[in-house]
Amino acid sequence: MPDEIQQRGGVPVLVCDPAGPSITSEQDAIDLIGAAFLGAEAVAVPAHRLDARFFTLGTRFAGEVMQKFVNYRLLLVVVGDISGPLAASSALRDLVRESNQGGHVWFVPDLDALDARLHSRG
Repeated sequence: MPDEIQQRGGVPVLVCDPAGPSITSEQDAIDLIGAAFLGAEAVAVPAHRLDARFFTLGTRFAGEVMQKFVNYRLLLVVVGDISGPLAASSALRDLVRESNQGGHVWFVPDLDALDARLHSRG
């Protein structure tokens, strides 16, 4: 499945292909943002496509990627199981908890959970 814009919870979302390339640089994030500008309000990225540095906050990679999405007013949604990195980092647990309370970056276990969040956001 290629990356495609889908209506999810009444919102156009660029759903990224699980088999797509890894996101290893700010430029990769900017490329996703560019693809989203074809009509999406959010980008759903499978967690396993994010470079491991994303989940190691000391690298600042997560902050750089997240800030790009905030700057372009796009919701970034990390989709999938991140229990391993969460177990290893209290700072990451705090980031995920705080992000999920806001409207710029969400961490969800699957697309069904994303649909539910988007519906409830109304």
